[in-house]
Amino acid sequence: MRVYVCVKQVPDTSGKVAVKEDGTLNRSSMLTIINPDDLAAVEAALKLKDETGCQVTAVTMGPMPAEGMLRELMAMGVDDSVLISGREFGGSDTFATSQIIAGALHNLGVGEDDIIFCGRQAIDGDTAQVGPQIAEKLNLPQVTYAADIKKEGNTLTVKRLLEDGYMTVQVQCPCLITCVKELNQPRYMTVKGILECYEKPVKILDYEALKDEPLIDPTTIGLKGSPTNIFKSFTPPQKGAGRMLSGTSKEMAEELAGLLAKKHVI
Repeated sequence: MRVYVCVKQVPDTSGKVAVKEDGTLNRSSMLTIINPDDLAAVEAALKLKDETGCQVTAVTMGPMPAEGMLRELMAMGVDDSVLISGREFGGSDTFATSQIIAGALHNLGVGEDDIIFCGRQAIDGDTAQVGPQIAEKLNLPQVTYAADIKKEGNTLTVKRLLEDGYMTVQVQCPCLITCVKELNQPRYMTVKGILECYEKPVKILDYEALKDEPLIDPTTIGLKGSPTNIFKSFTPPQKGAGRMLSGTSKEMAEELAGLLAKKHVI
C-alpha cells in the first residue's frame, strides 16, 4: 500500500499580503509556508505508515523552489516526493490544477490498495475544490472534512466534521480523503530526518513527462485553459476594536439597542 499526500506551498497570510498592480498576488515577495490543512493530511499519512509500514509519497505542483518544502516533509518522515513543475502549468485555476495533479497521480500508478490524502482547502484560495475534483477525475470514492480516520483491512472509517455535528462514513480503498486541521497535531522534523531528507528522491514531472496522460490536455491546463481567473486580490481592512457588554441579558440588550440607534443602524 502507498499513501499519496497532495500538498501546497502557500503565501504566509499572517502578515501583509503583497499585491501587484494588476490585482494578483506578488508571491515572489512573500514568505511561504506549508498549507496548514495539508500538514494534517501529511500527519494522517505518517500515522498510517507507523501503523502499517506503508510508503508515503508527497505530491505538489509549483515552481522548482517548492522542492525545499518537500524536503521538510521528508524530514518529518515522508519516504519520497514528486514535484509537478512546468511553465505550461502556470496560472491554473482549481479545475486545471486538479486535471494536472490527477494526471500525475495516474502517471505514478495509484493502485487498488492506495489512499490519497489532501488538505480540506488552501489558505490562499479557500475553495476546497481541488481534492474532490482530483477524486472525480480519477473516478475514486471520496470523503471530505475528515476529523478522525481509522483503517481496518481495506476499509477506512472516517468521521466527517460538519457545521452542526459529525457524520461517520466507511469507504473502500482506493479512495481520496480531505483532512481538516482539527484531525491531528502534525509532528516536527527530527534531527535524523533532516540529515537524511537530502538522500531521499524528489521526482520531477514536467509537461513533457505528462503530456501523454489522457487528462493533460493543453486546452484545459494553465492560464489559458482555466475557466475561471482571479479578478483582484487585496488585504482586508483592519476592523475596529470590539466592545464587551456586561450585565443581565435585558441590560445588555438595551445597551446594544442604544448603541445601534446612535450609529443609525436601527
